[in-house]
Amino acid sequence: MRVLVIGSGAREHALCVALSSDPAVTALACAPGNAGTRAVAEPAAVDVADPVAVAALATGWSADLVVIGPEVPLVAGAADAVRDAGIACFGPSEQAAQIEGSKSFAKHVMAAAGVPTARSWPVGGPAELETALDEAGAAGEGAPYVVKDDGLAAGKGVVVTTDRDAAVAHGHRVLEAGGAVLVEEYLDGPEVSLFAVTDGTTVLPLLPAQDAKRRDDGDAGPNTGGMGAYAPLPWAPPGLVDEVLATVLQPTVDEMRRRGEPFSGLLYAGLALTSRGVRVVEFNARFGDPETQVVLPLLETPLGGLLHAAATGTLADHPPLRWRDGAAVTVVVAAPGYPERPRTGDPVTGADAEGVLHAGTTVDAEGTVRSAGGRVLAVTAVGADLAAARRRAYERVAGVRLADAHWRTDIALAAVEGRISLPTGR
Repeated sequence: MRVLVIGSGAREHALCVALSSDPAVTALACAPGNAGTRAVAEPAAVDVADPVAVAALATGWSADLVVIGPEVPLVAGAADAVRDAGIACFGPSEQAAQIEGSKSFAKHVMAAAGVPTARSWPVGGPAELETALDEAGAAGEGAPYVVKDDGLAAGKGVVVTTDRDAAVAHGHRVLEAGGAVLVEEYLDGPEVSLFAVTDGTTVLPLLPAQDAKRRDDGDAGPNTGGMGAYAPLPWAPPGLVDEVLATVLQPTVDEMRRRGEPFSGLLYAGLALTSRGVRVVEFNARFGDPETQVVLPLLETPLGGLLHAAATGTLADHPPLRWRDGAAVTVVVAAPGYPERPRTGDPVTGADAEGVLHAGTTVDAEGTVRSAGGRVLAVTAVGADLAAARRRAYERVAGVRLADAHWRTDIALAAVEGRISLPTGR
């Protein structure tokens, strides 16, 4: 099976590593890829935002399966273009990808499917923003304000703050840029990421993970695309995955199919385990980053066959998933200035070591690996337990050199020390 991965981040590097170990995968390419993916996959040039170009590359390369990593090509309709070319594609259609591309759309789907989620107030203008914040504030009884961009924002489009002025300022910035805003009630309790592979009917959940969204230790600093993650979750309540499958994932997939917009690919549920039960924070339409970097190393089932079954509508016939014992931790090494104004172009050394996944890297004419984005590397390790995986991940971080790099020192620490608790009522 010839597999083409679309994308250039650490998620795509993790996908390529997993696919390269599948005996059924006879050829592997990653477009456009990065300095790390080329070690396991053939590089190819493509504009990921151009569905026609993606389909042309897949056809010219004679791909049997295309795996689309990022949200931008999915929302642009790349999966439709690939399927129209007669090639199996792992990724939802343009219409189905709106479950990530429009938070309002996702709320409508959840309402129709009876999926538990936060109350929300759509905002179309400055006056509505003030009213929505008043209503959310009253409902939350002094809890933080939650203001979200309604469209794609690369994981950085939400502000959670007790400062009303900051909430208003974020909403105004989005509105002034021509976007739409959603104000939501605040959800208490720890957050969980749960991926599910689906062919539009059958749903197979993967291991739950937790990422760290804030830039600095102690969950301080600005929101980011994710500064690290770990899996599994030793503090998760028994039966969590079965509960989410029954109340969130399967009802959502069934509702999308009922609407004539079947969702095939990777459905990512961002969840809050609140005092009132599981609530959906958001849906994504693809593998999440950095959670993919810790979930895939624990998956023993060959990835190529799993994704091909989803892409061809045969997931019901796929054997149950198998998982390795142990745990995985990934720590993101970011460029100075991330996320506001990351500095790029700095040389990176130690990036070819075991467990180092490339996110924002490139190779110059002299063969030097250089930073090319805000999140530069995702340094990953597997261990017998979470403490061992964490210790090994940070040992690997110490072997990487990037001038003025920034990383959190507390990824998975609260879980290792048993400091994560569920709110009363769970």
